[in-house]
Amino acid sequence: MVVIGVDTGGTFTDFVYKEGSRWGIYKVLSTPSSPATAVLRELQQIGWEKKKQITHGTTVATNAILERKGSKTALITNKGFEDIVEIGRQNRSRMYDLAYRKEPHLVSSGLRFGVAGRTLSTGEELEPFDVAGAQEVILRLRELEVQSVAVCFLFSFINPAHEQKIGRMLGKTGVSVSLSHQILAEFREFERASTTVVNAYVSPKIQEYIGILMEGLDDQDRLAVMQSNGGSISARTAMKEPVRTILSGPAGGAVGALEIGRMAGHTKLIGLDMGGTSTDVCLIDNSLSLTVESQISGYPVKVPMIDIHTVGAGGGSIASLDVGGSLKVGPESAGADPGPICYGKGDQITVTDANLYLGRLIPEHFLGGTMKLRRDRIEDHFQRMAKEANLSAGELAEGILAVANATMEKAIRVISVERGHDPREFGLFAFGGAGGMHAAFLARLLSIPSVLVPQNPGILSAMGMLMADTIKDYSLTVMRNELNASYEELSALFLELERQGLQDLKKEGFAEEHVRFHRYLDMRYQGQSHEIVVPFTADYVASFHNLHEKSYGYRNVGKVVETVNIRLRACSTPDKPQFQKTKEKSAPIATRAILGDCKVTFDQEITETKIFARDKLSYGNKINGPAIVTEYSSTIVIPPFARAFVDEYSNILLEIME
Repeated sequence: MVVIGVDTGGTFTDFVYKEGSRWGIYKVLSTPSSPATAVLRELQQIGWEKKKQITHGTTVATNAILERKGSKTALITNKGFEDIVEIGRQNRSRMYDLAYRKEPHLVSSGLRFGVAGRTLSTGEELEPFDVAGAQEVILRLRELEVQSVAVCFLFSFINPAHEQKIGRMLGKTGVSVSLSHQILAEFREFERASTTVVNAYVSPKIQEYIGILMEGLDDQDRLAVMQSNGGSISARTAMKEPVRTILSGPAGGAVGALEIGRMAGHTKLIGLDMGGTSTDVCLIDNSLSLTVESQISGYPVKVPMIDIHTVGAGGGSIASLDVGGSLKVGPESAGADPGPICYGKGDQITVTDANLYLGRLIPEHFLGGTMKLRRDRIEDHFQRMAKEANLSAGELAEGILAVANATMEKAIRVISVERGHDPREFGLFAFGGAGGMHAAFLARLLSIPSVLVPQNPGILSAMGMLMADTIKDYSLTVMRNELNASYEELSALFLELERQGLQDLKKEGFAEEHVRFHRYLDMRYQGQSHEIVVPFTADYVASFHNLHEKSYGYRNVGKVVETVNIRLRACSTPDKPQFQKTKEKSAPIATRAILGDCKVTFDQEITETKIFARDKLSYGNKINGPAIVTEYSSTIVIPPFARAFVDEYSNILLEIME
């Protein structure tokens, strides 16, 4: 069997595979018009006529929402509540923008329908479901050629009977149907409706994409899809609940960072995944941080996700001058086609072009020499923009990198300082094709003492796919407090969720003895409107006080503590790749590891800089900056203020000396 991890990004599609003891990696340009094309082409090359076990991270759902290219979607809800998805919480994302206007919703007002029938908060039926009214709505959906339908009735998470009735009726029409009690069995009708709408909006796209992949694979092959929560699910489950794959690719990178960091003895890390289109950052404090308060393009998505913050700063981010003459970098990206200028087709300066201009990319060693960078194409573009900005070309190039670094620095502060963590207590774990080029500069900006760059950092997200557990998340609103529910009573509420989790993981092919359960509570002080997720232990109330103080700086022990939702993670661990640890140190750097010298600009000074081949470096090797380390999937820049050390797992550790 060939075990394969696949990560589709905006610029490159990455593959890592293991057959017996043999490892292999590939990076190929993505095919944005048909993402499955690049995936299937390389899968056939890797595992022709062999049984394949594939775990895939995809951006199809994310891009469908960001680019508003999902399916024509309708919403069916209680009569009188049709506009709840647009009214929302009435929060303004730009408080002081007097010209602020909301973007049109994914579901226009003409595609929102109300059906009579009402269930109370106790689960009792107040008003019968209007079957005739539902049939009229379904006829209207056919006339409007709706492709997907989201159904969200009040209190359906307690009593789903009305949703189930209309679900059966819609099932006969052939349209894709998303029922809120199946997608998110929790209170807060706006967030539940929003999550269900997002699921419905991307469902046909994901079903089509995964369907193409499955048709191109052999019957013996197994395809799993990475979820936003850091675990994988079967392709068929992903087709039903695609909302759980919104952060599919970045989640793979976060899992890879956690597992490789643990292996090397680092449990407090800030993950920095800088790719071609964007940068994703996450915080690892012994485990990955999860959140149920994510948004995508302004739409709340309340399924559990790794707490990842994304900014539009990648290697392909386009540099430009705004109307006031200030330098701007991103969020627009050159993508895979046409790509940066130096790739041969683009005509807009990108971060990658700036790195090449400063000598920090080695053209003949890019992607192991399989893709040549065109240094000759960028000179005129830099001179033209530099003249317009009243800068030298070198100042412009360093300015572009400084702006990109500032964007990433702010993102790291969001997931660390704004969450109550001091970045100085963490190491920076840099990966992605461009992460190693910017990591040392970011570490210096944030006073982070060290940087860890794993082997093959450019394909770490694909590697993370192979290291992920299979995970299913479940939740249920219970609305109890410490006065009317004991630990034993809350424990009993988990039993039905555990039965469901065991049943679902058995369908995924796992034996009962390999299934593990992790219990959590959504808790708050009485009177608060939002909750924090707390591990469920016998001392869960004390744990809540401690976590609340860590997050918000205070505790209120005099207030009654409420448990709003219970959460269950059902996990099973498939066979994972093992990494060998090198036992013998080799202090001197082998002559064959030194590829030569080049001139690199640091702080407007041109510095003679050695170039090293990473695959020729050994455990114990030390490199003083400035230096450039090249490898197939990435380039690592060691500036003058840093020095590097190769550890026993072939990770490169950078120590920041300023």
